[in-house]
Amino acid sequence: MTTAGICTIGDEILIGQILDTNSAMISRELGYAGVRVREMVSVGDDKGEISRAVEDMLHRENIVIVTGGLGPTKDDVTKSVIYELSESSGYVTDERQLEIIHRILSSRGLDVMDINRRQASVPDRCDVILNKLGTAPVMAARFAEGGFGHNAVLYSLPGVPYEAAGVMKDVIADIQERFSLSEIHHKTIMTYGIAESALAEKISAWEDALPAYVRLAYLPDPLKGVALRMSVYGGADDAEAVFSQETSRLRAILGDAIYAEEEKTLQEVIGDILRKTGKTVSTAESCTGGLVASLLTSVPGASDYFAGSVVSYSCSVKENVLGVSPDIIHRYGAVSPECAGAMAEGVRRLTGTDFAVATTGNAGPSASEDKELGLVWVGVSSANAVRTFDFHYRNDRKRNIERFAASALDTLRKFILAETANK
Repeated sequence: MTTAGICTIGDEILIGQILDTNSAMISRELGYAGVRVREMVSVGDDKGEISRAVEDMLHRENIVIVTGGLGPTKDDVTKSVIYELSESSGYVTDERQLEIIHRILSSRGLDVMDINRRQASVPDRCDVILNKLGTAPVMAARFAEGGFGHNAVLYSLPGVPYEAAGVMKDVIADIQERFSLSEIHHKTIMTYGIAESALAEKISAWEDALPAYVRLAYLPDPLKGVALRMSVYGGADDAEAVFSQETSRLRAILGDAIYAEEEKTLQEVIGDILRKTGKTVSTAESCTGGLVASLLTSVPGASDYFAGSVVSYSCSVKENVLGVSPDIIHRYGAVSPECAGAMAEGVRRLTGTDFAVATTGNAGPSASEDKELGLVWVGVSSANAVRTFDFHYRNDRKRNIERFAASALDTLRKFILAETANK
């Protein structure tokens, strides 16, 4: 099987100034293409450390992809490392990339300086894959079997995430031309409402009974829940049949905790249901501050079913805009099932939608009411019913808000399914 290693470069990654999203994207795309990623490493902007890390990987892997360190500034040293590893004798200007550089800078009203032109200069023993979204091209250094004991290719990708994602299609095409790739099959099951540890315990017997050639990964995310990814390496002929059978068994265990049998978000699934049934939705949010609405409208075409939102952070907005009775606030407080239900019903009537969801809770680190931190009440409403549900989390404020919003979406999903069943 063709294997790969990924090396991200930059002091800003090591000190936590930016989040490394490139490794996940690159690994995912390689996996889909049939390349097995066996290692990842991050190193700082030090030429010696970069060289050692990349050279070590080349001894072990067929493909090494580095990302970052290719800009015009002095701390961008990846190119000189590739120059030495490829035993180049000089630099050449790639006129195609230079033309892209001129076009990009001109569109921004900027002059092309020598420092920009140098980005189109590449080691003479490297092939170039154009970066159509940025100024630094992909350099591909190819090594025959004598170099590292096997045929190997070193690819350098820009560090800017959208540029790295933009060049991956062409990098994958280059890999497919030069390596015989084994087919890798993946099946992703999206779950919500069961913590990773509890989920592992609940499906332990099912997991133990999986065929030996099926690998299972748990992929938790606060906004998506826990994705279960089954993988078969080596192109087994019966992979799809096995996935279908195992998914059916898993559904019998988890029921409606499974919300998709492919890599989808809660908001995408809700959008699919609403579009299919011709129904509409609105939101009323307090503790989530508009995050539920933001997630729903992140789906292309959400205007087909999403009407609007009221961020009713204060009690006066809850009362004067949503029509929540002052008596509810006085008797039960803003963080209560009574308030959550009234908020959902109020925004549904205000916007004229078929469904509505509302959130009110204490995200922390302090609370204005005598209610536990990490508590959220979610209200859902339709013409037939108003229901409320409570959820409890023990995270920091940011993570609590994310989990509040995701819980609201999952509650809305189940409520819509129940309301539209057999209709």
